[in-house]
Parts: sequence; C-alpha cells; structure tokens
Amino acid sequence: MEITVNPMNERAVVVQLRGRLDLLVATEVKQRLSQIVSDGFRLIVVDMGEVSFVDSSGLGALIGGLKAARLAGGDLRLANLNAQAQAILELTTLNRVLRPYPNVDEALHAV
Repeated sequence: MEITVNPMNERAVVVQLRGRLDLLVATEVKQRLSQIVSDGFRLIVVDMGEVSFVDSSGLGALIGGLKAARLAGGDLRLANLNAQAQAILELTTLNRVLRPYPNVDEALHAV
C-alpha cells in the first residue's frame, strides 16, 4: 500500500491510497489517518481511485479515521471508489456514514 498525503490548505488534505486496502495494511492506514487529524487537518478526502481491493479490515481503518476526524470536529470522505469498494460499502450500509463522492473536487467542496 502506498499512501500519499497532499495538503490542500491548513484544514483539508487529500490522502491517495494505491494498492490493496486489507488486513496487511489496515493498521498502518488507520494510524496514518489518525496522525493527519493530530496534525490539525479536519477534512480528510481519501482518494480510492487506485485501490484495487477493500476488505473488512480496510473498512475498519477508514471507520477509525472517520471517528478520529469527527471527534476533532471534522469529516472523512471517500472519492473515486471502484465497483468492488462501492459494493462493499453498500452491502455493509457503511455508505451512510462513509459518504462516497465521484471525485476529489466534489468531496472537498460538498457541504
């Protein structure tokens, strides 16, 4: 898993993930998202455009990041999900709390 962090301004950051979001990398992703919140960013957009697979551990990492962001008064949003990631969100009904957006710009500017 490759994780790239791109600050957009003092409040918002885009985190691009590349590879499989599964048990092998879930802890690292969760810790990285929590660190981003600790660094002061309140809006985290996770660009999933290059994520080939997501399992339940990967979803758990995203939920952990969402929880950290919301406890700090912010939000975590997902962008560019592939069909598999979209399907797992819908099957688990997590699409109600982890809102998917078609692209990074819409996720950054949604109200």
